[in-house]
Amino acid sequence: METNTRKQRRGKKKSRRVLKILLLLTTLVLFVVLGGATYLYVKAMGAEKEFHETLDRGEKSELRTEAVDVGKHNFSVLLLGDDARPGEDHARTDAILVATFNRTDRSIILTSIPRDSYVEIVGRGTQDKINHANAFGGIDMTVATVENFLEIPIDYYATVKFDGFKDIVDALDGVDVDVKYTFDFTEGGKTLNFTEGPAELDGEHALAYTRERKSANSGGDFGRGQRQAQVMAAIIDKAASFKSIDNFGRVFDSLGNTLRTDLTFANLVALHGYAGSISDIEQVQLEGEPFRGTDGVSYVRVDETSLANIQNQLKEHLGLQQSSTAAPQ
Repeated sequence: METNTRKQRRGKKKSRRVLKILLLLTTLVLFVVLGGATYLYVKAMGAEKEFHETLDRGEKSELRTEAVDVGKHNFSVLLLGDDARPGEDHARTDAILVATFNRTDRSIILTSIPRDSYVEIVGRGTQDKINHANAFGGIDMTVATVENFLEIPIDYYATVKFDGFKDIVDALDGVDVDVKYTFDFTEGGKTLNFTEGPAELDGEHALAYTRERKSANSGGDFGRGQRQAQVMAAIIDKAASFKSIDNFGRVFDSLGNTLRTDLTFANLVALHGYAGSISDIEQVQLEGEPFRGTDGVSYVRVDETSLANIQNQLKEHLGLQQSSTAAPQ
């Protein structure tokens, strides 16, 4: 019984991490797809005051000779899933992704960093889990740590609250999804019913649909990944079809409650040029092996070959030389 309980806890934690990644991807999609709504500039500026927060370092990475222009240069964005509780200024980041954008071919590479990666925490002079950097020193320490780890400049960041997924889907007035099979999803004493076939899902149902993995037809993690891709595609379709100022306004308001970033609305407008490649994002994953430290804590030792290959891939995608101090391209 104790073993089963531990497995259930691990499964729940894994599910939450997967959902944080889904939320980060959703936010990235909204950045790119909605960025072209320039005629809503005045409305969006109100939301920007809610979600815009600059880094202590200023607008330029120390690994750049000049600040990047999203509309003219290759650039990177650090995406973080934050599980901060009420009253907490900083929390561990359970989902860590780096998106790099290449202006020449309008391509996007999304790199996933294991949250337990054992790395140097810049500013502390110690090694620890990479997701502890935010709890130790906030977003500035996290950015500096990721830059040091991947050996590339992090030009912008976006931190997203985990509980914001439902709000975003509801702000879109729901999404249309072809439910793969009939099932019931029960959690916290509440049951949601799903019937095979076309359905319009609100935020609560969309979240449950992406989390389902207990029924006989769920397909495990592979099936869950397919359902998450369905919801992502539905979000892209819905966001791209918006014509109403009220619709965009509600989405920006939901982002204001969910998001903290140093990207400006002008940056988001410039991101719209990547809208055509949003469905072809190349995803890469750092590889590693778990180990237990002398302190008894479980970490992930990132494979050096995997790390070196991804470092080189991202440098090439950003148009950098081997030296990370190269000017923006």
